[in-house]
Amino acid sequence: MSHDFAQRLLAWYALHGRHDLPWQQDRSPYRVWVSEIMLQQTQVGTVIPYFQRFMEQFPTVVALADAPLDEVLHHWSGLGYYARARNLHKAAREICERHVGEFPRDARALEALPGIGRSTAAAILAQSFGLRHAILDGNVKRVLARYHAVEGWPGRTEVLARLWAYAEQHTPSEDVSHYTQAIMDLGATLCTRSRPLCLHCPVGAHCAARIQGQPTRYPGRKPKKDLPRRATRMLLIREPAEQAVLLLKRPPTGIWGGLWGFPECPPDAEPDQWCSDTFGLAVSLEAQWPAFRHTFSHFSLEITPLLLRCDVLPDRVMEGDGQVWYNPRHPDSRGLAAPVARLLQRLVQG
Repeated sequence: MSHDFAQRLLAWYALHGRHDLPWQQDRSPYRVWVSEIMLQQTQVGTVIPYFQRFMEQFPTVVALADAPLDEVLHHWSGLGYYARARNLHKAAREICERHVGEFPRDARALEALPGIGRSTAAAILAQSFGLRHAILDGNVKRVLARYHAVEGWPGRTEVLARLWAYAEQHTPSEDVSHYTQAIMDLGATLCTRSRPLCLHCPVGAHCAARIQGQPTRYPGRKPKKDLPRRATRMLLIREPAEQAVLLLKRPPTGIWGGLWGFPECPPDAEPDQWCSDTFGLAVSLEAQWPAFRHTFSHFSLEITPLLLRCDVLPDRVMEGDGQVWYNPRHPDSRGLAAPVARLLQRLVQG
């Protein structure tokens, strides 16, 4: 049955699979790795232009390792889940320092690198070197959960263990690179989350979920939990010439870690007094823009932008490693959080 599953899938992939994705061209461990990291939590259509620009800027693992983190985050801006970019940069440096710029062919060595888990390591080894390793990304979990009618949410340890066992069982000894792409393509194009095209599925005849007539029952959904809500006030402080705004570099961990953003005023503080106490700036409120919501995986953030005019600059120059007067009309290569980039664009548009 496992042999039949793989053969049917490979035959379908040869005719209907995706063969022109940019990371499939000039395939290398580096290109496969970057694509796998970008595709975590992100759709292929969104990833493609980011991947192409990223490869133009950082064509090799050495180029990525040598680049400043700010530049890496700049080219990641808008993809979200910025810990992925920070880990990508760290891992590139470790590959250069510990492995002489070459990707190890050992799964454990790959998994020891920042941001590379079991499935990502397997994808690199299978698609770059043709080594037999089973993958289990979100698409593959969905395919196998339906094919075998695996009950429960894949985030549970026991459910995940069953899916890994099936992934290992079905992975063939030959043509592994095509098989791993094929099963991902099946999940992305036919065995979709809400409207699976079961009639066109190459393995549908033996799919337990299809036989039951309820494919969308699998995989089990994550238990619902109301997202906590937080609120913040972002201060868009414009310097006297009205060409630049004050940006601060965020801490290396946490939301938007390592990116640049606006000062955020505590909810119980008066913005003008807070700016005076914190930066030595005399400011006056020009406008309060409508609040908007930005949603993360674990909470939602309501952002209220306050436009402030800096009436008098302090005697000392207010620039350093952690803060800068940034001219949005002449942007540079620094990483900006998506809401910050959105507000800067509004400033430019007036």
